[in-house]
Amino acid sequence: QVHLVESGGGLVQAGGSLRLSCAASGPSIRTIVMGWFRQAPGKEREFVGAIGWSTGSTYYSDSANYRFTISRDNAKNTVYLQMDSLKPEDTAVYYCATGPTVWWTTTNSREYTTWGQGTQVTVSS
Repeated sequence: QVHLVESGGGLVQAGGSLRLSCAASGPSIRTIVMGWFRQAPGKEREFVGAIGWSTGSTYYSDSANYRFTISRDNAKNTVYLQMDSLKPEDTAVYYCATGPTVWWTTTNSREYTTWGQGTQVTVSS
């Protein structure tokens, strides 16, 4: 089974940047799709973007497009979420996730079956 561990969250001012990491371990990780989600207090979990590990194909939500970039490092078995031009409304717990049937265009969190522990991102105004 794939195991995911996020890191890199923190406090940043509006307009700043953060890079989150998701380290993956387990069988066949180079064939998986890695999604990023976020959940703000009192809100539902929201799709941010995803990447197909083998192809590098990416897909983003409207709120993330042009500000966030997902990439992967095969040597480190790690996927990154680079977040630029951060806004206070980006404040949330961010999760990476995967699942056996998801594509990089899969936005429904219920289809992702393995989740990391989450990392808090707080953007101050």
